[in-house]
Amino acid sequence: MSDRIYSENPLNTRYASREMLENFGDAKRFRLWRKLWVALAESEMELGLPITQEQVDELKAHEEDIDFERADAYEREVRHDVMAHVKAYGDAAPKAKGIIHLGATSCFVDCNSEIMILQDGLKILLKKLVNVMDKLKNFAMKYRELPTLGFTHLQPAQLTTVGKRATLWLQDLMLDYENLTSLLSRVRLRGVKGTTGTQASFLDLFDGDGEKVKELERRVVEKLGYSVSDVYPVTGQTYPRKFDYNVLCVLSQIAQSAYKFSNDIRILQSMKEIEEPFEKSQIGSSAMAYKRNPMRSERMGGLCRYMISLPVNSAVTASTQWFERTLDDSANRRIVNAQAFLTVDAILNIYMNVAENLVVYEKVIAKHVEAELPFMATENIIMECVKAGGDRQQLHERIRVLSQEACAAVKLEGKDNDLLVRIERDGMFSAVRGRLAEIVDAKKFIGRAPEQTEEFITEQILPILARHRDLLGATGEVRV
Repeated sequence: MSDRIYSENPLNTRYASREMLENFGDAKRFRLWRKLWVALAESEMELGLPITQEQVDELKAHEEDIDFERADAYEREVRHDVMAHVKAYGDAAPKAKGIIHLGATSCFVDCNSEIMILQDGLKILLKKLVNVMDKLKNFAMKYRELPTLGFTHLQPAQLTTVGKRATLWLQDLMLDYENLTSLLSRVRLRGVKGTTGTQASFLDLFDGDGEKVKELERRVVEKLGYSVSDVYPVTGQTYPRKFDYNVLCVLSQIAQSAYKFSNDIRILQSMKEIEEPFEKSQIGSSAMAYKRNPMRSERMGGLCRYMISLPVNSAVTASTQWFERTLDDSANRRIVNAQAFLTVDAILNIYMNVAENLVVYEKVIAKHVEAELPFMATENIIMECVKAGGDRQQLHERIRVLSQEACAAVKLEGKDNDLLVRIERDGMFSAVRGRLAEIVDAKKFIGRAPEQTEEFITEQILPILARHRDLLGATGEVRV
């Protein structure tokens, strides 16, 4: 019987990278559990509990070779994932069987490992985020002087440049970068806190010696690569679920930025100004063979919409943790945390691919500018005529009439915008006759857009990229 009869999560089969899938996979999670158990046993031995070096060595020898089938069988029997793995670890290391998980609660392994997994997931996303920024930086600099229509209310407005518009996408990502790195700097482990966070079981093990209990936590977290300052000072049974909410908020903000980019590209592709990559054998539509649908940007938008919806789930979880904890968070978090990271991983993979391979149609952009610029240039034309002795109010009224005539020709008759031709022929504007092409040069209407682009890249983006130069060079793969 084919496995195809079963439902598969498309994040696993279609969208997310192997790197992120492995980060949230069982192999990594349960190896972290064993690493935690080793650190605990070794630290307890060092502080005088009746644990031998032979037992610790046996635990270390079997830290990696997990019998998943045996653990699954135990879980079906005891209905407890942590105890199932305690039993499976004890079978692999029989001499140490009696001291595994000594004094600990399930959240010692579950919470601490989850925080480390989330932290590693954030680092994976950081790498992809700065690579997207690097690719957009290149695009912005290349097209920093290319005039294009700016839009407000999705209506033609003053000109900007293609590169300047890209800095808006970049600035969104820069804000996301700041939030992501700030969050990474504040990651804390749950530590060694015991069943309800009071460390009572460890205090009992050490015959009431509170200093040894504090030293135990310090030693355990240092063996894991952290310092005691990287531990929550107080907890209930779990680490604060507000951390999950904070993580998902950062991921949601990345999705918000990507969503705006994807929408802009979809609109620009509809206008035939800029296109996402379209491969030689790619099919845009099953019915309309000529179509070049923006499937990457559309997929990005769909994934972003899903991600943006997730933080409210974590907010509810954080707000409904009764007293020291309740277990209704467990099944929920297994789904939500992993899927949030897999989703943003997929989003950034697509973002990298699109940003690196955007196709710009400069002549189409110029044609659209030419169609609207005469209306935008009317004030400049009036000013030139006033300098030559013309009456501003009369000039304004006349150009208003000519503009309406040209606009009617465009909208009612489908003609090109001939406002400049009408002005050229009108005697009231003889002062600018022969000079209109110079007056309405698009580059005179883009303000400081090129300089703003260069300044923003130089002052804001390049320092970030320099800080993470060892992460650059990645490309986004679109698997299907």
